[in-house]
Amino acid sequence: MEQVLLLHSSTDGQTIKILDYIKRELGQDCECTLQDLNCLPEIEWQKYDRVLIGAAVRYGHLSKKLYQFIEKNLQALEQYKVAFFCVNLTARKEGKNTPETSAYMKKFLLKSPWCPSLQAVFAGALRYPRYNLFDRTMIQLIMRITGGETDTSKEVEYTDWAAVSRFTTTFKQF
Repeated sequence: MEQVLLLHSSTDGQTIKILDYIKRELGQDCECTLQDLNCLPEIEWQKYDRVLIGAAVRYGHLSKKLYQFIEKNLQALEQYKVAFFCVNLTARKEGKNTPETSAYMKKFLLKSPWCPSLQAVFAGALRYPRYNLFDRTMIQLIMRITGGETDTSKEVEYTDWAAVSRFTTTFKQF
C-alpha cells in the first residue's frame, strides 16, 4: 500500500477540505497521513511514496511557516516526490487559476528556493459568518475591489472540484 503524506498550511479550513477530497480520490490503495505544516513537523521522508503540500493565501501571502518548512526541508523536497498547490480566492476567476497565471504561485516561486515539479492552484471559499469583524471587513473590501461577493451573511465555495480530481489523477501518476 502506498504511503502518502498530506501537509497543510490552512487558514480557514478549505485547504484541509481539498486535501480530504484528494485523500478520498486516492482511494484505498493509499494510506494517507494528514499533518499541519504550520507546526513545523519533523518528517520521516523515506516512509512516504509521495507527499502533497497544500497552502492557503491570506491577504496576498502564504504562511511564513510554509517558507520556514521549505528552508528546513529543502534537500528532502528536492529528493522525494513532493507536489504543491495553493488555495486563494483570486483563482475563482478564469485565467488566474493555473500555476502559470496565478500571481500567488508566481510570487511563491520567486520567493521559495524550492520549485515543485507538480503544481496546482485552486479557488478557496469565502466564509463571511465565520470571520472575526476585522477579517470580515477587510475581505469584504478586497472582494468589492475585485468584483466578488460582498454579502457578509453568505458562505461561498469557489473550489472547482473537477479540477481537484484532474490534479489528483496526475498526482497518482507522479
